[in-house]
Amino acid sequence: MPLRAVTAVRYVTPLREGGSLPAVVEGDDAGLYVMKFRGAGQGPNALIAEIIVGEIARAAGLTVPEIVLMELPVDLARTEPDPEIQDLIRASGGINVALDYLPGSTMFDPVVDRPDPAVAASIVWLDALTLNVDRTPRNPNLLMWHRRLWLIDHGAALYFHHGTADYASRARDPFPLVAEHVLLPFAAPLPSVDATLARTLTGGVLERIVADVPDAWLASDASFDSPQARRAAYVDFLRARLASPRAFVEEAERARAMHV
Repeated sequence: MPLRAVTAVRYVTPLREGGSLPAVVEGDDAGLYVMKFRGAGQGPNALIAEIIVGEIARAAGLTVPEIVLMELPVDLARTEPDPEIQDLIRASGGINVALDYLPGSTMFDPVVDRPDPAVAASIVWLDALTLNVDRTPRNPNLLMWHRRLWLIDHGAALYFHHGTADYASRARDPFPLVAEHVLLPFAAPLPSVDATLARTLTGGVLERIVADVPDAWLASDASFDSPQARRAAYVDFLRARLASPRAFVEEAERARAMHV
């Protein structure tokens, strides 16, 4: 199913964490969401990564809060007394990304929480696949909610697209930064999940996921002739990265073995 469209009707509170300056907002469906603003941090590229990586995680069977496309009326700025928030809303008018708010959730604590080894291995595999530099002990981007591990905040993944349009040149990178992954000490051997996850992420699945990214965000990179060309570049990158042998799995497994 394509991502749902929701309109923000009330800015509830800023979270004041991370480069994207997220905030809790209320939607016109009466739900609460954590919104990532197009006008903050790394701009639309971070929102593109949020959709692509979040939905890849969901397709792989991992738990991710629902992701919606949220329309932000600039009129909401009038009711906010904080000038910084006013500027952020005005800069982000139009479509943004929001994740379902998980009330009562807590940040994953590697000292207290003990995730299932297969789940931990799947998350490490996902982050190595998508070059996610931001799942470390300093910033796990994992929540515990109803005794389950939930993945949030993938804006720092696919980081290469902030600097180059030659996505294909990065497709076979091993991603040594996986050695800093917060879940490596808990993960089962990566080969135990590799084949199943790779089979799940077919070309058709990837195409459906990337199709959810709004054309306007993709058009922000003038290196591509059209949004369709950039969309195809993401799919081609991911398909090449998933082709055997997967160097990112070998790198992640070597890093995991050092924690055993």
